[in-house]
Amino acid sequence: MAYNFKEIIAERPSRFTAGHRMCAGCGAPPVARMILRALKPEDHAVIAVATGCMEVSSFIYPYTSWTDSFIHTAFECAAATASGVEAAYKSMKNTGKLPKDINTKFIAFGGDGGTYDIGLQSLSGAMERGHDMVYVCYDNGAYMNTGIQRSSATPKFADTTTTPAGTKIPGKMQARKDLTKILVSHHIPYVAQSIGLNNFKDLYEKSEKAIYTNGPTFLNVLAPCPRGWGYNTEDLMQINKLAVETCYWPLYEVINGKYIINYKPKNKLPIEEFLRPQKRFKHMFKQGNEWMIEDFQKEVDARWQELLDLEEITNSHEA
Repeated sequence: MAYNFKEIIAERPSRFTAGHRMCAGCGAPPVARMILRALKPEDHAVIAVATGCMEVSSFIYPYTSWTDSFIHTAFECAAATASGVEAAYKSMKNTGKLPKDINTKFIAFGGDGGTYDIGLQSLSGAMERGHDMVYVCYDNGAYMNTGIQRSSATPKFADTTTTPAGTKIPGKMQARKDLTKILVSHHIPYVAQSIGLNNFKDLYEKSEKAIYTNGPTFLNVLAPCPRGWGYNTEDLMQINKLAVETCYWPLYEVINGKYIINYKPKNKLPIEEFLRPQKRFKHMFKQGNEWMIEDFQKEVDARWQELLDLEEITNSHEA
């Protein structure tokens, strides 16, 4: 479908308004704003947001940054809440309590702590049951709201308050969980990975597909955190760009099991380009710690090659 992306951005009002209290340089607000812009103007949304940075900074009674119906839910159950509301709307339409022509979309937002970890059971359940909803993870790589503790989304060797880099351990010792592929294994119709800045068109198009695909869909969107990652607030766009150009955060989508990589860097950058601007990785550049960067690079390369292989395999099966 042909459209003018710039006109959409200019003409559609923001459903996530200015005046929120997220930190300067935070990657999450652009994520919410762009995803909600993918909603058709005439459609209504019910949004469930797990406790976390986005919730505590955007809904401070009696003020809210959300123009659609909003539910603040606990850390672990944003997906369960959204799925319950979706089921209630369906029931009320079937019993005549709501008009059948009302078009309501159901969207849940959660950080990586509330999605990769303590919310995984409710997310998995909602996806398996087949609710017509979108779940969005804004992935900032740690429990930022409660003190920058490690999560299973935290990359290996990152310095956090619960995995401090020092003489005993060199930061977090475990590899980052690949939640996007875990959601693909639920055999849902649409799963995608995107970023909040540098490629708004990519996020917009994936959001539109996710919202208007029947059934459960999932978006995993990188949302850098200046406090937890330790970069200058004005460097948010550069951090996003380096995450993609090093293939730390590939842009891809999986449509009914078919992998499509949306961007392949012509000249893939070494991972130290992404690591160097972040204070959480500064210990990796000390003399004697070169092995950490080498280990990190091997993991990124292996995951990127796995993704390339999956694209080839799933496309060849279709052919």
